[in-house]
Amino acid sequence: MIPSEDGIYTPADLAGFDYMRDLGFPGEFPYTRGPQPTMYRARPWTVRMFSGFGSAAETNRRFKYLLQQGQTGLSVAFHLPTLLGYDSDHPKARGEVGKCGVAIDSLADMETLLDGIPLDNVSTSMTINATAIVALCLYIAVAEKHGVPPDELRGTVQNDILKEYIAQKEWAFPIKPSLRVVVDTFEWCASNMPAWNTISVSGYHIREAGATAVQELAFTLIDGLTYVEEGVRRGLKVDEFVPRLSFFWDLHNNFFEEIAKMRAARRIWAREMQKRYQPHDPRSLILRAHMQTAGVTLTAQQPLNNIARVALQALAATMPPRPSMRAR
Repeated sequence: MIPSEDGIYTPADLAGFDYMRDLGFPGEFPYTRGPQPTMYRARPWTVRMFSGFGSAAETNRRFKYLLQQGQTGLSVAFHLPTLLGYDSDHPKARGEVGKCGVAIDSLADMETLLDGIPLDNVSTSMTINATAIVALCLYIAVAEKHGVPPDELRGTVQNDILKEYIAQKEWAFPIKPSLRVVVDTFEWCASNMPAWNTISVSGYHIREAGATAVQELAFTLIDGLTYVEEGVRRGLKVDEFVPRLSFFWDLHNNFFEEIAKMRAARRIWAREMQKRYQPHDPRSLILRAHMQTAGVTLTAQQPLNNIARVALQALAATMPPRPSMRAR
């Protein structure tokens, strides 16, 4: 709807509005109001706090504490050397070891990180991109040691290298080899990890780097469509891998703009997937999203204001319902 010239809405603004065409119901194309018919009345979202201390042992203790406090999933923050594929004792890692996230240099470190964690019951999100495939391999190896096969694992590996070139700048390889590795993940997980999200196409970092809500939406959706096209070019069928793609959005303080952004994202994705690929599985049309409150809106000097900001942002996440949300 567009308000009249005096700035108010009237019934005239609904002229030509077709409810089913322009909005629809939750769980039905174009999924503007959410991918599930009953949304949070039947299925709560997953709550996970982005966490990673300097050592694997410290982070493991933190994970266990968070699970005891009611957290329903894990979210791993790796330190910069791990994100770029450097061991902690590499000269280029100097000054960055354990500074912002956990150091994972080996399978032994991943074993320590996940010690005592019921991987068959807890979903894990790993925020890592350039070396995502390595982190995923380590995770699978630890799970198998615990007696949990890959097809029982649930979680997400971020694996979104395009947003690294756009915003976060933590890449390790050129674009074409990086995209090849991303599609390798799609292909292997489609056959071996059916419950695992093989990518989290991330607008969050683009927004944190200074983009507007509209720019975040535009860059992220075209990144997602690029990954789909790369998978199709490899020879994968859309319905084999697209249902396990997920998205990651930033929540800011403009309440109604954030709600509109999410609704627009779902509509555009459903429309473009239908138009470009005509999938048979309706899940290939559904934009499943994970939300995180905005770090750039918070200040160390205003902790009480930060609580109010995060509460408002989290509320916006539930208004256009989605299946996963975490607070920063």
